[in-house]
Amino acid sequence: MIKDRFTQVENLLEACNVDAFVFFHLPNIRYLCGFSGSDGVLVVSREASCFLTDSRYTSQAGQEVSADQIREHRGKLEGILACIGDFGCRRVGFESEVVPFATIEQLKEKGSDEIEWVPVRAEVTRLRGVKDAVEIDALNEAAQLNAEAFETVLPLIRPGACERDIALALEFELKRRGGEEKAFDFIVASGPRGALPHGVASSRQICAGDLVTVDFGTRVRGYHSDETVTLAVGEVSDRLREIYDTVLEAHDRAIALVSPGVPLKEVDAAARDYIADKGFGEFFGHGTGHGVGLEVHEFPVVSGKSSDAAREGMIFTVEPGIYIPDLGGVRIEDTLEVTSDGCRRITRIPKEFRTLPA
Repeated sequence: MIKDRFTQVENLLEACNVDAFVFFHLPNIRYLCGFSGSDGVLVVSREASCFLTDSRYTSQAGQEVSADQIREHRGKLEGILACIGDFGCRRVGFESEVVPFATIEQLKEKGSDEIEWVPVRAEVTRLRGVKDAVEIDALNEAAQLNAEAFETVLPLIRPGACERDIALALEFELKRRGGEEKAFDFIVASGPRGALPHGVASSRQICAGDLVTVDFGTRVRGYHSDETVTLAVGEVSDRLREIYDTVLEAHDRAIALVSPGVPLKEVDAAARDYIADKGFGEFFGHGTGHGVGLEVHEFPVVSGKSSDAAREGMIFTVEPGIYIPDLGGVRIEDTLEVTSDGCRRITRIPKEFRTLPA
């Protein structure tokens, strides 16, 4: 296993009082042992680790995986049970948030009655919450690709342009520069469609006087970029400009608060309370941010429901928004790294109000 991360698993086993842990979730498996394929299982006990996969990935695992054993299985569940038996484990943890109930029932049916399957959620969710230098380097590179690709596509955002064409051009530019895959289906929402927080690019043509929201990202060495820019095409109404200025100030206030030890619900409140004070509270319904890494949405959550505090090395977004039906919307998003004395923006595209030629 990747040495620096084995201690985290040892702590997990101790905290959950289990003899071993079975990791099914591929981002966790990649984080712990390096496997980047689409099918595998990692079993970790207090003494040893074992990666299991099928014949499609045996060679790849031999090149990528850091574990005490690499086994090729003919049946995944049977392979897991054989490994647990060899390790002599009785209490076995699993990722309860992602493993189907049916899978655990099958393991119980096929395995020994002496094995107790222990569901674990919170402890394993936090496993990847603090990023190391290698991870941050990949996130920096992904953010740089965002900035370069966006600058190339920017002239295409003009009256008559189709939202889908802009999204496709962004995807092409990111891949041309080395992005592995788009982080998610890009959002390009113009005019009234800006009121859709997840307004995936459509066939609508941009009009003069529109605000255009572009939410996009790529993946580098498994790590994702995530960024949202809202731009004006020509002169926009005073109402739309007011919305923009409100979101930008909320975004800036939330970022200014980020520092180790600050509760994430207070970061959320900094943005949410300002938007509410300006009379737009009912039009901001989602959380202020989320973690970014091997998944584009992961721990931590920046919302009023969060019970966590910022820690040095955490990576998360700050992305307040206002969405007014039949008028339009604004979201402004940056990805941050929590530093020893505050935070640093990983994303590089300027977020000040910009007007593009109409």
